[in-house]
Amino acid sequence: MRKVNMEVREKFIAAAIATGKSVLSTQDIDDISKNLNIKYPQWFTKDTANRVGRGSYRVPSGVKPQQIESVSLEAKVIPMTKKQISNVETDIEHTDIVPSVYQNYVPFGNFDDVFSIIQSKMFYPILITGHSGNGKTMSVEQACAKAKRKFICVSMTPETDEGDLLGNFVLIDGEMVWRDGPVTVAARSGAVLCIDEIDYGAQNLSTLQRVLEGKPFLLKKKNEIVVPAHGFTVVATANTKGKGSEDGRYMFTNILNEAFLERFLNTMEQEWPPVKIEKKIINKELQSVGKPDDEFAEKLVDWADIIRKTFDEGGADEVISTRRLVHIVKTYGVFGDKLKAINLCLNRFDADTKTSFLDLYTKIDAGVNNTNAAVAETANTVTGSDEIPF
Repeated sequence: MRKVNMEVREKFIAAAIATGKSVLSTQDIDDISKNLNIKYPQWFTKDTANRVGRGSYRVPSGVKPQQIESVSLEAKVIPMTKKQISNVETDIEHTDIVPSVYQNYVPFGNFDDVFSIIQSKMFYPILITGHSGNGKTMSVEQACAKAKRKFICVSMTPETDEGDLLGNFVLIDGEMVWRDGPVTVAARSGAVLCIDEIDYGAQNLSTLQRVLEGKPFLLKKKNEIVVPAHGFTVVATANTKGKGSEDGRYMFTNILNEAFLERFLNTMEQEWPPVKIEKKIINKELQSVGKPDDEFAEKLVDWADIIRKTFDEGGADEVISTRRLVHIVKTYGVFGDKLKAINLCLNRFDADTKTSFLDLYTKIDAGVNNTNAAVAETANTVTGSDEIPF
């Protein structure tokens, strides 16, 4: 094996010298690798002795002329011309993009189906919809972690355009070079691409239609065809089903083109986790902040469940998401005061909503008021006054 690796290295170095250049770009290296039918030589690009700048590498010397001649004839290496476009190397292309397992994650809902799709390595684009904060994106990330698959996530904004997604020319050291966008990087590396909040992006997403078919797609500005590697697939998340948000809860979400939506094989609806599962999630989060408390977890989840049911019936304008419950737990871990943690995490709502939500919680958990009263009594004993010194 070692002998084969050495032969590959010698062939690469010989072909590099045969280009007649003293410095190679990442595109030059990629072209040489393809001509020789070898893997991209990370052993060469990661060697700091070879680097002369961002995306630029020194051509090594010391190879015998006869080696250069034989290799160049065999591989038909053609010297690079100035008209060819350099491709800038970015961290994402050489970083381990398999996500870490989140120890507190508890699978629920569509997780098993998402995992099956990702594990299969088939091209199977899906759209996952549901309320904000109910674990859509995390389910994809953790499915990739479990399957040990590469995961690239790009969040859409109203300003996101074709260049942001597929790639664009950038100016580096006075030279215009090409930089692949996250969609192109994911396609080349056979990764799982997660397009987060896809309904929040620019209205014209037709540039992704070819991508969503799993077929080779064109980088128009570079005039290059990208052939997706085996394992590449797309998962998109959205708060709506591409029909916009009439109630104003998800402002700036767009009505997506029917032809675009038809590219997704399935649409999965992500609901809130069942009460039993959510209690398990919150218990794990409480343990992770060093404050295990089964009763507090139960009361928080029951409180959120009542609010969600009231919301579904039209009796409330807001909901408490699973993410908001986790925020409360983390805040409790910092301050050690349950009511303060809930208060701080309700501040994002308007005054009336906050008051009603807080009032409901104190009815569910009467003990939280007793805890505050005990704190006040302790402060009164220490200071000799009725004022709490904070």
